[in-house]
Amino acid sequence: MTGQYGLLAPVWADTEAAAATSDEAVVYALLHVEAAWAETLAAADLAPEASARAVRRLCEDQAVPHAAPIDPRVLAAGGVAGGNPVIPLLGEIRRALADRGGSDAALHRGATSQDVLDTAMNLIVRTVAAGIIARAIRICDALAAHAQTHRGTVCVARSLTRHALPTTFGLRAAGWLDGVREAVSALHRAVESLPLQWGGAVGTQAALTDRYGSGGASELTDQLADRLKMPSARPWHTQRRPMLDVGSALTGVVAALGKIAGDVLILQRPEIAELAEPADASRGGSSAMPQKQNPVLSVLLRSAADAAPGHLATLFGAAAAAQDERPDGAWHAEWPAVSELLRLAGGSAVRADELITGLRVFPDRMRETVDDAGEALLSERLMQHLSSVLPGGAQAVQEAVRTSLADGASLRGLIEAQLRSADPNPDREAALDALDDLFDPAQYLGRADEFVDSAVADYQQIRSAWT
Repeated sequence: MTGQYGLLAPVWADTEAAAATSDEAVVYALLHVEAAWAETLAAADLAPEASARAVRRLCEDQAVPHAAPIDPRVLAAGGVAGGNPVIPLLGEIRRALADRGGSDAALHRGATSQDVLDTAMNLIVRTVAAGIIARAIRICDALAAHAQTHRGTVCVARSLTRHALPTTFGLRAAGWLDGVREAVSALHRAVESLPLQWGGAVGTQAALTDRYGSGGASELTDQLADRLKMPSARPWHTQRRPMLDVGSALTGVVAALGKIAGDVLILQRPEIAELAEPADASRGGSSAMPQKQNPVLSVLLRSAADAAPGHLATLFGAAAAAQDERPDGAWHAEWPAVSELLRLAGGSAVRADELITGLRVFPDRMRETVDDAGEALLSERLMQHLSSVLPGGAQAVQEAVRTSLADGASLRGLIEAQLRSADPNPDREAALDALDDLFDPAQYLGRADEFVDSAVADYQQIRSAWT
């Protein structure tokens, strides 16, 4: 039985993130932390090695389907009494060890429930983040390829929903690439710095220090951190910055992918039709309208982007409410919020991978949109070049644009007539000679090529650090 199927969350249903955050996965992570601590104590000759081996075998058996010794449903029910699943987990571990003739002498010494649960959540975060980053490399590789392939594909840039100026689809893809690169880099940094939590009952490590001395407690903590491959740190029971960094980074990934989905949703509308999702007859059908092929990948990405900020807000509220030396409810509010952010980000990475690697681009249709936008698309350039040349200055250019839009007259024809009707001079003759270039959208792309190159280079520079 899986703890979360995603019946009402298709963005992450049946994904690696769903499996990694299931109730079974949480139990396994909790057991892994307990086993690692038992092994740390045994390696220092502070607990029986046989007991540590027995706890590790329980952990390994927990990963075997239909043979797991500990039922998540039992822990969920037992967690009501203690407020968290670690308390009933310890009881179930001891029961399972006794059934197997094992000892619990190495179990949970000097630790507290929050140490085990926070550290287990770190392991789950790390697992999901690794999957997100692997997908992000595929996504960014595809975006970099689109940026380079379409660096000369002229299209309309839109501002406040209206046609604004010419741009290139390559530059648009480079902007998407920048957004994903920055978001995934933030996630990578947050996960790399996510520290071990090991403070004991109130964050003083008093139990460990009382038994093993200050130096011994410090050395054991560092050894556990090494075993779990995470940084050692002072306890952070009520200083929740690590979770805020992770939550913010996950939300940033969802937002970056949601931004792409929002653009794709607009640009694949039938009346625009500059892009299309990957062709797949098995996806996107309507229950009532057989002719429809819905853009479900983009829709699911948008749904995740709409949902994620609320979960992040929960984390910030919980961080502010983490009172005293152990939180009285705020910590508990984190668990479902972090779990859902992991699922949303992990699921978004899967859907975005499919969307972007299979994205269909229609350059001819983009050019048609540019042509349909008309000569007024170059009005900014005309203002810059002709305001000092026409007798009426900037006002003359503005009036020509308004007349062209209102009457359908050729803007170039109006400008050319004004230039020819005015007294001739070298500047006006030069302007007449330059009209072809002034009205060519491909000649007004600014530093688009340069920005494409730098966006791809920035990604290539960071790519190896993600692997």
